[in-house]
Amino acid sequence: MKKVCFAIYDMGAGHRSTANALKQVIEARNLPWQVEIVEVLKDILGTTFPQYFYNTFILKKKWAKRINDPVSVPIFKLRTRLQHRFWCRHLRQYWRQQQPDLVVSLMPIVNRVLYDSLRLECPGVPFITSITDFADCPPHFWIEPQNQHLICPSTQAYEQALAAGYPDHRLYQTSGVVIHPRFSQPVRVNRQNARQQRGLHPDLPTGLICFGSHGDPEMLNIARRLEKANLPLQLVFICGRNQALADHLRRLPSRFPRVVEGFTQDLQTYMHLADFFIGKPGSVGVSEAVAMGLPVITECDPVMTLFQERATADWLSANQFGLVVRNFQQIDQVVARLLEPETFQRYRHNTTAYRNQAAFEVVDILTDLLEPAPPAMVSVSG
Repeated sequence: MKKVCFAIYDMGAGHRSTANALKQVIEARNLPWQVEIVEVLKDILGTTFPQYFYNTFILKKKWAKRINDPVSVPIFKLRTRLQHRFWCRHLRQYWRQQQPDLVVSLMPIVNRVLYDSLRLECPGVPFITSITDFADCPPHFWIEPQNQHLICPSTQAYEQALAAGYPDHRLYQTSGVVIHPRFSQPVRVNRQNARQQRGLHPDLPTGLICFGSHGDPEMLNIARRLEKANLPLQLVFICGRNQALADHLRRLPSRFPRVVEGFTQDLQTYMHLADFFIGKPGSVGVSEAVAMGLPVITECDPVMTLFQERATADWLSANQFGLVVRNFQQIDQVVARLLEPETFQRYRHNTTAYRNQAAFEVVDILTDLLEPAPPAMVSVSG
């Protein structure tokens, strides 16, 4: 039994959802691997402040978004460097206890200390960083100058790694960021019936609004602006673990059908009910929507959008999967533009043609690294 360790932290939900998606594929294939998902900061290094600050403020407060790039991230990078020796000692102890056969990092910034600690304690164990954003944000974010394997979800990330000096044989490119396999599988639910069961009209254009597992007050502004618009549509709001936001949305008066849901494990069904998606440019959430065939409306502001999410907006625009706006202040006009028949059909065609197989591709890569094929036999005739 091989032991595979996925290293994550719970800043947002993307890192853990990536690990869970890969674990699902591994289990479905009945691979003889013992999978460990470890929250490095909390479970090994004994700190929860970075996660608390990011989830409580960066994801929810506009003032915190303003300081993320120039202040919060540099401070976290500096802390990582200053505590390198201390963290390395704790990580070495963890590797010594676990004796992994393969370590996969699904998080940025701390990959240098993860790599150094593993090389010192288990020098023969492969170390892989699987990038969960569409591009790196140098310096010292995803791509570190070290002798490791790197899985890139886009051509941009692959080219960044080449420019950083990575040899081609240590680089792998996938069809996108890792999403759970259920978003690539058909939903066996009659859409009109399922809409009616939830109090929706069976045939009205339906928008799904989701800003990740922690929600965002911006969803209230979107609801108010679309309420005033003269558009024939209905909306589904997924608020995640933000109960206060869900309660506030339920109290808002509405002239059209509306569903407000909190945290759900059935997001793919709600996406199946929808015609388009509105949300932040998170790499995983946007990729899930596109994989479900939904044209996307997202934002990209040079100040307010987190720098690791800006590449998602670039990827969306480059592939014509939806519309990118600076902010949602004119969301009524943007939705009207998206729903123009010719525009909607173009984006819908592009999203339905896209195939994200990244979860399966990453497991294929890990299989090759963990269980390399034996060298081919060469026969020599006399």
